[in-house]
Amino acid sequence: MRRALANIFWLGTKEIRSMLHDYALLGLLIYSFSLAIYAQAQGTMGELHSAAIAIVDEDHSPLSRDIARAFLPPYFKPSVPVSSADVDRLLDTAVYTFVLDIPPHFARDVVAGRTPAVQVEVDATAAMQAGIGAGYIQQILATQIARYATRSDEVPADPVRLVTHVAYNPNVSVSWFNGIMGIVNNVTMLAIILSGAAVVREREHGTMDHLLIMLLTPLQIAMAKIVGNGFVITVASALSLFFVVRLLLQIPVHGSAALFIGGVMLYLFFATAVGIFLGTVARSMQQLGLLFMLVAVPMMLLSGANTPVESMPITLQYIMQASPTTHFVSFAKAILFRGAGIDVVWPEYVTVFGVGGTVPGSGIAAVPAHRGGEHRLTTACLGL
Repeated sequence: MRRALANIFWLGTKEIRSMLHDYALLGLLIYSFSLAIYAQAQGTMGELHSAAIAIVDEDHSPLSRDIARAFLPPYFKPSVPVSSADVDRLLDTAVYTFVLDIPPHFARDVVAGRTPAVQVEVDATAAMQAGIGAGYIQQILATQIARYATRSDEVPADPVRLVTHVAYNPNVSVSWFNGIMGIVNNVTMLAIILSGAAVVREREHGTMDHLLIMLLTPLQIAMAKIVGNGFVITVASALSLFFVVRLLLQIPVHGSAALFIGGVMLYLFFATAVGIFLGTVARSMQQLGLLFMLVAVPMMLLSGANTPVESMPITLQYIMQASPTTHFVSFAKAILFRGAGIDVVWPEYVTVFGVGGTVPGSGIAAVPAHRGGEHRLTTACLGL
């Protein structure tokens, strides 16, 4: 046992040294846990912010002027009056996202108790802001019309009033979610790519034959690649969580970072084993990339990191419960967003350990096979 652990340790350090000399993979690792996290958090916004709006005022009444002044920052830029002849050109050139057309005699019809229509033209190429902004505009119009009709700033209350309380992310800031989920997704991506590339690199450099004829078991070779690449990804994810998420993006982490990193280490036994399996099947780095898109990308997209699992078809939900990636995303959200402790997430930990944590010990059967004049490490992964 001591000799086996020593073999795994020294082979693992060899993996780390090999990766440090592979500048392409090293650059991918640094970029994925630094600039990619920042760009993902700041580049995609799900809330309405500084939307450009123009108003065609054909009524020229106090009500239409109150409506024009009601669009305020940070949701909207100050409204700009335009003529109806310029609407199509302004929307086609994306100068404005919303154009509000107030018809003639609009205020008179409101006072008379009629329900005049207000036309809102939306540039739907800005899909995220278009959908959210249309709802904001409808709410602002209803408020201003009610104030004008009743001649009072107190808007009549609805018979039923819904009060929504948002927990853990009161401002519903998409950057908070995207930043943390970027780390979770990149852990899976890098674990599969680095471990798979390690196997392909051994074959391309001709060192796989040397390993197979040495006094090493195939399990020791696989475990060394899992431990070496897993150590690098664990350190990178911890540094990214502290420096990029907490310090640079100022995203609060409610739970225990140590508990999350412990879960990452447990999950990496599965993810790196999948990478080793794909590396044994692929004959080149290009084939590894194609296999990654076929196997890993669907596993990541359906894990709940991008869309809730509850919104998927029920059959697909049951299928994805067999994937440790789904449970990894689940306990990562619980720890980092909701501050859950081990008493809450231990079932997810047990599931990840049961499906993925035992893969290196009993789910990887690595046997040397002679094919085409070269030894090939064939990996059968029960975790798949």
